[in-house]
Amino acid sequence: MTPGVLNRWHGLAAGLLGVLLLLQQGAHAVAAPFSLAAPNAAVPRPASSASSSSPRHDLSRWCERVSPRLPRIDRKQCVRSGLAPTGAWSVRRVPILSRRIAADKGARNPLRILLVGGIHGDELTSSAVVFEWMQMQAAAPRQEFNWHIVPVLNPDGLLARKPTRVNASGVDLNRNFATPGWHKEAPAWWVQKTRRDPRRFPGRAALSEPETRWLHQEIERFRPDLVVSVHAPFGVLDFDGPAPPPERFGNLRIDRVGVYPGSLGNYGGLHKKIPVVTIELPNARAMPSAHESRRIWDDMQRWIAINLAARPLPALATDEAVQLRR
Repeated sequence: MTPGVLNRWHGLAAGLLGVLLLLQQGAHAVAAPFSLAAPNAAVPRPASSASSSSPRHDLSRWCERVSPRLPRIDRKQCVRSGLAPTGAWSVRRVPILSRRIAADKGARNPLRILLVGGIHGDELTSSAVVFEWMQMQAAAPRQEFNWHIVPVLNPDGLLARKPTRVNASGVDLNRNFATPGWHKEAPAWWVQKTRRDPRRFPGRAALSEPETRWLHQEIERFRPDLVVSVHAPFGVLDFDGPAPPPERFGNLRIDRVGVYPGSLGNYGGLHKKIPVVTIELPNARAMPSAHESRRIWDDMQRWIAINLAARPLPALATDEAVQLRR
């Protein structure tokens, strides 16, 4: 083959390679228009596709990834939840979404309640039950409180091939909050009490993770009167902070599980003096019955009304009212 022919073949091959690269880039550009993507991710997007993205479309895509991991929650339920971007992102740049439900205009000095699920990604029910409670609260005839609801704080742990307690950096988010003396107590607790259990690694520094930094900032912005944190699988209630603790929600009864360096209960309840109720569902993968889920939710709201809001007690049998006051 003559040099001229070789040159023509080389030129044709280079041209074909260029076309293939352009097609590949175009495919990525079409597949990636997800406006909830990380703001630092420079994803090329053709102008014609910009209109295909909307908040509801973006939520649908988020739900398409998240809902298969959540028991009893399908994509349609997830989309109907009304979640919206918070501006926060996980380590792997998955958006952290939340829902605000405002108190009715006639409510007097409504409490601000922060409800958080999915701090540990392998506690699937802790996120799923929050979706159910969101639906219950949104459908309530009256809104007495201002709710800020975050069903999945640790999306990376939830979406891992095998869901993990820790986030994508290998940090236990519930040991990463800025409790007093964290720099000494948290590493010592991890080494001495857990024997360097990787599932309970507190991180290299307090608030080292984007998920905990955002929640820390949100507590400062929202100034909750109560934090409700949902976990599994101990099947109990835990409580930290300046208020009478609940005796029971549904079948869950109070049983203090301890105070840990870097935990949300320690940070919120003991350091910030914000009551923190930790709801430990009995199973991380199997949901409580729909009836039990409802009982937990209703009992919690009644406890709030009695102990935090000083509102009249909803109609209850006398013995049930006494138990809730305890």
